[in-house]
Amino acid sequence: MKLSRSSFYYKEKQAKTVEINLLKRIEAICMEFPGYGYRRVTCQLHYEHIRVNHKRVLRLMKENDLLCHVRRRWVKTTQSGHNLMVYPNLVKGLEINRINQVWFTDITYIRIKKGFVYLAAVLDAYSRRVIGYNLSTGLDTNLALEALRMAIRQRKPGNGIIHHSDQGIQYASNDYVAELTGNGFQISMSRKGNPYDNATAESFFKTLKYEEVYLCDYQTEDDVWERIPFFIEEVYNRKRLHSALGYRSPAEFENRLVNQPIFKKEPGIGSQTLLTCSVQS
Repeated sequence: MKLSRSSFYYKEKQAKTVEINLLKRIEAICMEFPGYGYRRVTCQLHYEHIRVNHKRVLRLMKENDLLCHVRRRWVKTTQSGHNLMVYPNLVKGLEINRINQVWFTDITYIRIKKGFVYLAAVLDAYSRRVIGYNLSTGLDTNLALEALRMAIRQRKPGNGIIHHSDQGIQYASNDYVAELTGNGFQISMSRKGNPYDNATAESFFKTLKYEEVYLCDYQTEDDVWERIPFFIEEVYNRKRLHSALGYRSPAEFENRLVNQPIFKKEPGIGSQTLLTCSVQS
């Protein structure tokens, strides 16, 4: 090869140094975002101007046990066995193409030493941003109502937004329905026992559980109040990359909607207009 022995070993040592530094950065990303798979890690590296093939990232994550593992727990939070009015599903087949067109909302639980703390969240369907949330040890209407009121204060929406939820008693209650109709919302509900009708909220809760809740040892309600708002506002809304948004955070995606109203449509994503992050093959 007409290459001296010293040059060969020098280049080999250089390559090993580059790989070690790359692995250190991958480990740091996985520590900050434990739920990231190799695709999101690759995009984050690209944003940091580190050009690397996604196959190489996958190999390093496999070799060093950095791939995220699914952990499943479940507690029922939907009480749909009631005699209150149930509304039709208005979002099935709907083209969602702007913010403040559809809001999704749902409730999940967070286990503490003695019992549970419940989280109600409201998300914008287009940007995936959490725009309202509330925590409480009571699984009642007020839990969901305060999350809705927070979203209304933040967005100051006009009439006609579709509010989509499950058929739980919290969302069908007279007080909650009165708040919606008083603010000009259209009311939409999922089919009974069908989580896919509210997949955006379910996806957020999955991320919350895997990247925050399951990694912490919450003892009291105060522990939950200390950590969850920070994760929602600073991590999920502002920093975490979302594949449905072209690997952008919800905050960045919304900012680009304001500053750059024309987007490239990404084929295969459906009706949404997205910014793309290329993953090298």
